[in-house]
Amino acid sequence: MQEEAANSDLSCMIRFYSEKPCQVEQLDRILLSGVYNVRKGKTQLHKWAERLVILCGTCLIVSSVKDSHTGKMHILPLVGGKVEEMKRRQYTLAFTSAGAQAQTYHVSFETLAECQRWHRQASTVVSMRLGMVDLSCYSLEEVPEHLFYSQDIIYLNLRHNFMRSSGAGSLDSLCRFSQLKSLNLSHNRLGEFPVSLCEISTLTELNVSCNGLHYLPSQIGKLLNLQTFWLDGNFLTSLPEELGSLQQLSCLGLSFNNFCELPAICEKLVILDKLALAGNLLETLDLAVLNRMSHIKSVDLRLNNLKRAAADTLEGNKSVTYMDLRDNQMTDLDLSSLGSLEQLHCERNKLKELTLSGFSLRALYANSNCLTAVNIYPVPGQLTCLELSHNQLQCVPDWACEAKKLEVLDVSYNLLVELPSRILSSLSLRKLMVGHNRLQSLPPLLEHIPLEVLDLQHNLLTKLPETLFVKALNLRYLNASANSLESLPSACTGEESLSMLQLLYLTNNNLTDQCIPVLVGHPSLRILHLANNNLQTFPASKLSKLEHLEELNLSGNKLKTIPTTVANCKLLHTLIAHSNEISIFPEILHLPRIQFVDLSCNDLTEILIPEALPSALQELDLCGNTNLVLEHKTLDIFSHITTLKIDAKPSLTADSALASTFWSHGVAEMAGQRNKLCVSSLALGSFAEGVEAVYGMFDGDKNEELPRLLQCTMADVLLEEVQQSDTMFMSNTFLVSHRKLGMAGQKLGSSAVLCYIRHDVADPASNFSLTVANVGTCQAILCRSGKPLPLSKVFSLEQCSEEAKRVKEQKAIITEDNKVNGVTCCTRMLGCTYLHPWILPKPHINSIPLTVQDELLLLGNKALWEHLSYTEAVSAVRHLHDPLAAAKKLCTLAQSYGCQDNVGAMVVYLNISEDSCTCEMHGLTLPGPGGFSSVTTKSATPSSSSGIASEFSSELSASEVSSEVGSTASDEHNAVGLDGSLLPRQERRCSLHPVPPSSIFQRQPSSATFSSNQSDNGLDSDDEQPVEGVMTNGSKVEVEVDIHCCKGKGLEFEPPAAEYSSSAPGPEDDSGLVLIIRRQNSVNSNTVQRGVKEKCELQKSLSTCCLYGKKLSNGSIVPLEESLNLIEVATEAPKKKTGYFAAPSQMEPEDQFVVPPDLEEEVKEQMKQQQENGADQEQKEEHAVTLPEEFDTAL
Repeated sequence: MQEEAANSDLSCMIRFYSEKPCQVEQLDRILLSGVYNVRKGKTQLHKWAERLVILCGTCLIVSSVKDSHTGKMHILPLVGGKVEEMKRRQYTLAFTSAGAQAQTYHVSFETLAECQRWHRQASTVVSMRLGMVDLSCYSLEEVPEHLFYSQDIIYLNLRHNFMRSSGAGSLDSLCRFSQLKSLNLSHNRLGEFPVSLCEISTLTELNVSCNGLHYLPSQIGKLLNLQTFWLDGNFLTSLPEELGSLQQLSCLGLSFNNFCELPAICEKLVILDKLALAGNLLETLDLAVLNRMSHIKSVDLRLNNLKRAAADTLEGNKSVTYMDLRDNQMTDLDLSSLGSLEQLHCERNKLKELTLSGFSLRALYANSNCLTAVNIYPVPGQLTCLELSHNQLQCVPDWACEAKKLEVLDVSYNLLVELPSRILSSLSLRKLMVGHNRLQSLPPLLEHIPLEVLDLQHNLLTKLPETLFVKALNLRYLNASANSLESLPSACTGEESLSMLQLLYLTNNNLTDQCIPVLVGHPSLRILHLANNNLQTFPASKLSKLEHLEELNLSGNKLKTIPTTVANCKLLHTLIAHSNEISIFPEILHLPRIQFVDLSCNDLTEILIPEALPSALQELDLCGNTNLVLEHKTLDIFSHITTLKIDAKPSLTADSALASTFWSHGVAEMAGQRNKLCVSSLALGSFAEGVEAVYGMFDGDKNEELPRLLQCTMADVLLEEVQQSDTMFMSNTFLVSHRKLGMAGQKLGSSAVLCYIRHDVADPASNFSLTVANVGTCQAILCRSGKPLPLSKVFSLEQCSEEAKRVKEQKAIITEDNKVNGVTCCTRMLGCTYLHPWILPKPHINSIPLTVQDELLLLGNKALWEHLSYTEAVSAVRHLHDPLAAAKKLCTLAQSYGCQDNVGAMVVYLNISEDSCTCEMHGLTLPGPGGFSSVTTKSATPSSSSGIASEFSSELSASEVSSEVGSTASDEHNAVGLDGSLLPRQERRCSLHPVPPSSIFQRQPSSATFSSNQSDNGLDSDDEQPVEGVMTNGSKVEVEVDIHCCKGKGLEFEPPAAEYSSSAPGPEDDSGLVLIIRRQNSVNSNTVQRGVKEKCELQKSLSTCCLYGKKLSNGSIVPLEESLNLIEVATEAPKKKTGYFAAPSQMEPEDQFVVPPDLEEEVKEQMKQQQENGADQEQKEEHAVTLPEEFDTAL
């Protein structure tokens, strides 16, 4: 109980339900306590004595007797007093009360830390106002009784409690506070407005938001002194007439209610200057009603259902200066009658045309619409900010070119084909954003301009104006990424450059080495991005002159080395040079401020490091350098780095080798401008002991705890849920992971996307299926036939109207930055349980089958997809062969395009293609368990370049092979042993070309385990764990096999009649068991003669005398003869140390079979018969046709 009560929220609940609230306050008010030396008074007449000292609430309590909680206690009120450090005595504080008769107590502490803790806490108490009481989030049902003795309480906060409306200590008792002016009762689930509050005539501020109120009582008119009244998040549809008598009311919050029209009572509230009606049900903006409210200056109508603005008269409105119409459904808007309008927000509507008055307009925000024309008359002479991004403008409006005070212009994400020269030459413009358009050239600059920020990314530019850096001397930020630039203009005309450029982004262009000398003309450069260009060298003399460089990105070029003069960049803290051809480690570990180094995907072979690494170094990425070998000494030195990324040793397991055939992945995570990385990734290419994979990404926005927890636990949860359910496993995985977050998930949240690749268990004839689930803003994109296919759904207020409607109906407060309760923009997350039911953990789930046309699977967090479109992301990495380099490239592009937040990307290359096929084609057949076909066929072994060395690599895994030999056989098993002739065998198929549904082929989800003496039926118990390959452990031999159960009648293929004979099933049996034994990972190591010999040896096996057809523990029937013959084959496998197992060089004594005493006589007779039959069999083998080499005949 004490451990659980350490949490403040939980302790309040425990104490509340075990004691009275008044005792809760007395206990919680104890801040610090201890036994110290105490002296009373300012003089030294009093002696030091050990006393119990308690800092409780706003008082310092000193006991009169040592270690005594009872008896006389000296109480010193600290509010308004002071606390000081004594200079004559070490670690001593002087506590002094306020007032004319102030008292002083000196307290001596033992340590400095303890003294500082008391000083810090006491200073907070001294500065407190006695009239403020905060009891929010205490789960209270009544006001503590002792508070009523404090008649000077002015501010009382009871937010997030369960206050009762009647009874002792309830809201009816609040009128006892005679000086109460501010009362906060939000989030108390009142249901009805407490009428007793209307008796508190001193109230000037009242907050009853989020209480489920449907109406206000008429007695509300008694609160004549009320100035601020918050009613947000309720179900109000109208206001009483008595509210009009509150003539001092200046602020009225009515957001997120159910108003269908502007309340007429607001006309009587003449002091009211702001009308807050966001999140209601208004469909028409009645400008005539606004005209009658001449006192209203600010109107907030966000998140309504507005479709049009109606004006019955031509009368103008001269009072409204601010209007917010964001997130509505308006198609056209004419506010030309608002002559005094200074600022308008109309983002995220469906506007095609906008008409405004320019007399007073200072700022216009109309992003994310369908605007083709914006009409403002007269020319807005006061306009300073104009944002028209994400529209359909084909040209910049003429009036914008004439705005003499325009400082910020954002017309990115439009259809502009040219930029007016008057815009670029504006003498007032300081920030110009024209990215993501169709500009092919820029007008020349003839005069000096004050431009400071210029964004030209994602256009069709081949060059920049020649005088750009000469005329724009104030330019500090230039982003010209994703163009077709081949050269850069000069920065100076004389000997000395006056350029003040600090941030230069030129990623994804066609720049060559010739542009490097131009960069020297910008000596103030701090951040330089030249990624994904055609650079082959970086001259050392040029790099040495960039002394102020802090971040350098040269990734995706063809650089061989980084110049040694990089050591002159003493301020450099970030070097990113992945995906080059660098073979020599640059001399960057001598830089004092270096923090992040990324040299992945290069050709490094060795690293020369100093004796001591720089203390600031936090991350070193050396992945993808296949020839790099790090010595133990080097690794020891690197062990002090916070994050060291190197290539892991390749896994040699069967599942990982098989999984790498179908998919491979690369992950990249970059912190950006933030100090911590709040993005984590999950990548398991071999999952659940089979040909399955799990990939995930988690973004905690500003917290790193939850992404790490999900990264460590979500795969285990998925594995458990898959075993429980085949349909709801993904939804349950998210819900269980949400629950497992525990206390960490109460106030923290995380977006998540999880991808699961597996065979569809419901349809054996299907190929791989991909199941994707996500919450929040993390997304997964599938590249199919070169085009992006979104698989996830973005759960945010801005991009999902259904979720925004749901949150509104549940009366959440959506702030102006579009965040639920000001916390997050996501509506579905893992965690954030305190925001339930507005924030839910329920994921969006999408499942599709994978096809040959599927090339890539891309996973990314919010920051990645905000700066990269789906199409650009797919086209950027399709041609790359290394998934790690592809993921790195996506993150680099996002950062060069303006991302300063954490960014994470994962690229999964899919190889679900015909090249991975290992089916038996062109008549190729493999030997059955009883022998080999004598038909001479052309060898059709798989290509070595495909990475598949055996049939097992394309189809099976350790978890897909049958666990009990008879699990697919019927209860009436056909009595045909391995010593009989061959049965017809179905054509072997891979996962790309599965067996048609009409055939009878099943796989059991575990590996086969056989034993000679572990159980009475010759098989191990069901508790045996699946084991890869063949192992010898005592007398037990475990073999991986594949069991095909084929019908004895009606087979779709006919065996060659002349090559072998087949014993037909009996008239009452319609099924037969065919054991197909395969050696894994070996293709052409033995000849068929070897297989013929093994066939003969199988016929001589002791297993032929064992009991036949025993019933297994699971109810199935299997001939034990076949299982024991499998053991014979395993023990006599070739001695070659290859494949998934290595057979023992000689048979150990404990590996031999033990014959039960009661069967010894029968065994001897069987062996004698086998020897007699063996002579006849050898004569037949002499005349057998020698077959060409096809496959290894061993397991």
